[in-house]
This record gives sequence, structure tokens and C-alpha cells, in this order.
Amino acid sequence: MKRLWTALATVMLCAGCTSVGSVGMVTKNMGDPGALLRNGQPYTEIGTAEGEACRFFLLNVVPFGNSSFSAAVEEALEDSKGDALLNVTVSSSLYGFIPIYNIFSYTCTNVRGTAIKFEKKP
Repeated sequence: MKRLWTALATVMLCAGCTSVGSVGMVTKNMGDPGALLRNGQPYTEIGTAEGEACRFFLLNVVPFGNSSFSAAVEEALEDSKGDALLNVTVSSSLYGFIPIYNIFSYTCTNVRGTAIKFEKKP
């Protein structure tokens, strides 16, 4: 019985949630990414790319880090040397430790997709 109460207390002290969505195409910050689609810009698939961006909160007052979608995309593209991501899956997670007092919590945004590199038009 003591193990049950210990397990229940542990679960109550750590809480989290996750949400997931998907996006068709994400590019680096550019002037007109829609022009790439309209003009039929050729590209080469590089492979699967993943990126993560996290923001931490200490005592729910002191935030540090960047958990934005764009930061996660930039990390994925930087690691893969790509220009854009296709078929992107996005997940956002929020975790809290001792949630009643908000001692420490963090949120992370993860992206995963197929990295592509745009080719020069002849």
C-alpha cells in the first residue's frame, strides 16, 4: 500500500501535456516563400530533419529560452543544411514539476519533416 501512495504522490508532483499538429511546408525566413510554389522551384530532398526549442520557467516568474515554432524550424534546417521542410509535424509539450507551487516548468516545441534544398533555375 505504501508503494501505491508513493507512486501516486510522484505522479501528482510531475504533470505534463502535449499537443500535435501538422503543416504542409515551412521555409526559412524569406521575402516571398509563396513565389517558390507559384514558380515551380525545383528542389532536392535531403532527408528527415528534426528540431527542438525549449523555454524554461523558474518559480513561474523567471523565463529563459525560446520555445517558438520558428526557433525549432531554424534548428532543424540548420542541422540538415536545408532551405525548407515538407510534411511537417509539430508538437508542443508543457511539463511542470510540483505544479501546485510552479517551482520549475518548461515548454518545448518539436518539429519533424523532410528537409529540402532549393536548386537554381537554369
